[in-house]
Amino acid sequence: MVKAPKGLRHRTRKVFSKSIREKGAVPPLSRILIDYRVGDRVYIVADPAIHKAMPHRRYHGKVGVVVGKRGRAYIVQLKVGSKVKTLFLLPEHMRPAFDVSSRIKEVIDELKKITEVVKAQRKAMLNIVKSIGGIGGS
Repeated sequence: MVKAPKGLRHRTRKVFSKSIREKGAVPPLSRILIDYRVGDRVYIVADPAIHKAMPHRRYHGKVGVVVGKRGRAYIVQLKVGSKVKTLFLLPEHMRPAFDVSSRIKEVIDELKKITEVVKAQRKAMLNIVKSIGGIGGS
């Protein structure tokens, strides 16, 4: 008999398969744009369409803790047996293990503050233009 393959993705036929409606699609922006902070718990779920920074199949489904960030990737530590493993993962391969609604509220509040500042600046600029003599210089 032939020896079984021992490649990086061997025995991943079911683990890294997507449903028929997910095939060929890039991950949704709502998953990529989540801002993970140090101490957040995340599920490690490899996305087979994204090959960069893909975790090994042994970590698929495990829960880790975000320790830091390096470029676009996050540094995630997880305990495997008695050892602590450090993984470098892109946000495409992570899902939050915490309530996201509080983060969404924070982002919405920040956007409201920014729009208020922009409105105040717009009013100030209009007052300056009016005091100078209006637009068009008549």
